[in-house]
Amino acid sequence: MNQREAVGEPLSARKRGWYSLSSLAPTFAGLLTTAVVYVFAPQLFSDLHNYPVTFFTFLWIFGTMLGCAFGVVRHADAIARHLGEPYGTLVLTISVIVIEVSLMAAIILHGENNPTLARDAMFATLMIVLNGMVGTALLMGALRYWEQEYNLEGARAFLVVIASLAVFALIMPDLTKTEPDPSMSPFQAGLFAAITILFYAIFLVIQTMRHRAFFAEPVNGKGEATAYLVAHSVRNVGSLRFHVLMLVLTLAPIVALSSYLAIIVDFGIEHLGAPAPLGGILIAILVLSPEGLTAFHAALANQLQRAVNVCLGSALATIGLTIPAVLGIGLITGQEVHL
Repeated sequence: MNQREAVGEPLSARKRGWYSLSSLAPTFAGLLTTAVVYVFAPQLFSDLHNYPVTFFTFLWIFGTMLGCAFGVVRHADAIARHLGEPYGTLVLTISVIVIEVSLMAAIILHGENNPTLARDAMFATLMIVLNGMVGTALLMGALRYWEQEYNLEGARAFLVVIASLAVFALIMPDLTKTEPDPSMSPFQAGLFAAITILFYAIFLVIQTMRHRAFFAEPVNGKGEATAYLVAHSVRNVGSLRFHVLMLVLTLAPIVALSSYLAIIVDFGIEHLGAPAPLGGILIAILVLSPEGLTAFHAALANQLQRAVNVCLGSALATIGLTIPAVLGIGLITGQEVHL
C-alpha cells in the first residue's frame, strides 16, 4: 500500500469499519465464552476422562484466550499511538504480564502443586524471544529493506538487564539454598522479589526518563516510518479512553478463563503423563504469540526499534515482574515455588 492509497477516503472508511468490527469481536467472543463456561462448568469438567469433550473444551478455551490476547495487543497498539514510545510498549508489556501471572496463579493454585511452573515459563519465554522472535523479526525486516536502523544503546540496555536478572533469578537460587529442597525460605523469597522489582524499576526510570531516546525510533531520513504511520493511522479510530476500556474488557475473559484452562492442564500433567514443563510452554505460547505478531509487523513496516522494544521488553518483564508476583502468590498461599 502506498501513502496516497492509505489516505484515500474510500479505503480509509473501509478500514475504519473493518477495524471497528475486528477490534470488538475478540472481546464479545471472550465475554460470551466466559458466560457459557461458567454456566455449563459442571457438565464440561465433571468427567475429564471423556477425552473428546475435554480436548474440544481445551481447544475452545485456549483459542478464545488466544483471540483475546490478540485483541489486547490491538488495543494496546492503539494506545501506543496515542502515548508514543516507549510508553506504548510498556502498556503492551504490562497487559501481557497480567495474562501471564493470571495463568500461572491459576495453574499453581489448582490441583497438585506445580512448583517449577514459573521457572519453566520463564525459560520457555527467554528461549522463544531471544532465539526465535528477535531473529525472525531481523530476518523479515532484512528481506524487505536489506538494511534497517535501531538504537543499539537501547538493545544493549535491554540485554544487560535481562542477563543480570536471568542469572540472579534462575541461577542464584540454586547457590543460596537454606532448605533441603529447591524451595526458598520466606526471607529469601521476599529478598529475591524485592531485588527483582528494584532492578526492573531502575530500568523503567532509564527507559522512560533519563535515556528515553535510546528506545525511540531513530530518524533515518528516508520516510519509511512516517509513511507507515500515515498508512496505519486509519486504524487508530476511537479515543484513548475507548481503547483503555476495551483493553480492560478484553483482558477480563482471559483472567476469568485461566482457572478453567488450569483444570485441563493439571489433568493432563497429573493423570495423562504429560511433561511437567507443558504448563510453562503453553503460557509462553499464549503470551508471546500476539507480541511476536506485533514485532513481525513492526519489522515489516521498517519500525525495527519497536520490534526490538516489544521482543526484549517481553523477556525482561517476564523476569522482572513475573517472579515477584509468583513468589508473592507462593508466600500468601503456602505453595512451593522453585526457581
